[in-house]
Amino acid sequence: MTVSLIIPTWNGGRRLDELLTALARQTLMPEEILLVDSGSTDGTLETILRHQAGNPRLRLLQIPQQDFDHGGTRTWAAQQTAGEILICMTQDAVPAADDALELLVRPLQDDARLAATYGRQLPHSDATLFSEHLRLFNYPARTQRRSSRDGAAFGFRTAFISNSFAAWRRGPLAEQGWFPQRQLFGEDSLALAKLLAKGYDVLYVSEALVRHSHNYTLRQDMRRYFDIGVFHDGQQELMLRFGGPGGAGRQYVRSELALILAQKQYRLLPEWLLRNAGKFIAYQLGRRQRLLPRGWTRRLSMNPSWQGWNS
Repeated sequence: MTVSLIIPTWNGGRRLDELLTALARQTLMPEEILLVDSGSTDGTLETILRHQAGNPRLRLLQIPQQDFDHGGTRTWAAQQTAGEILICMTQDAVPAADDALELLVRPLQDDARLAATYGRQLPHSDATLFSEHLRLFNYPARTQRRSSRDGAAFGFRTAFISNSFAAWRRGPLAEQGWFPQRQLFGEDSLALAKLLAKGYDVLYVSEALVRHSHNYTLRQDMRRYFDIGVFHDGQQELMLRFGGPGGAGRQYVRSELALILAQKQYRLLPEWLLRNAGKFIAYQLGRRQRLLPRGWTRRLSMNPSWQGWNS
């Protein structure tokens, strides 16, 4: 099956250079690598053109920054490609092994019931403990297959997937309408939820490895959790189908504390307490953002151009 790789870029910096270098070493080389840049100003275009000179499969398209949309841009990019399998990556997710793409794609070639796969994200070498824990919690070392019948076991996370490193079967994705537009994030999970409802499965491939993490400040963490709250507030139908987040938040907090204690990083305990209190407050505000005064959403969200569902 033919494979196309899609990577949105914006001020990708050194991580993008690391990614494109690692892609050139992959045991599975996509028939085309499409990068869609939305107004980079930091040398990203020069990095792409330099790699493009040595890789004729690499193609660059450009859009205005204000036109970027997580779901809409990826849908448009997918429609510019021809691959039967579409790999989605972000500019800062760097393959951790030369067979990362091959291991991600192989299950889709062998099993028609699978609509999508996604790989394991390891933290970058400069990750803080809090960033490291997020990857360890969300991306365990065990491969896992999920279907619509697994809602009782996994709740809302039944439809979890990350377009930072995921592969999609083109036919089913197109048939159900590609990725939804005008989402703060979560376009990947929403598309997967529809595919699960149609009887397809998703496979988490723990052997397919990339390095991807962000060292968020306390303020950035709160903004991210505000956006998560907004996302959950807007997905009541999805929660009714699979169940809500359940006790995942409590599990996360306890797991993070256990990691701090295991590594004897006791100096991080005050920050751990402050971060989790801030994230809880931000998440609750996100769930209730329709009640907030106009303009607050712009200040509280990681996406300042977003005006809120009540605007």
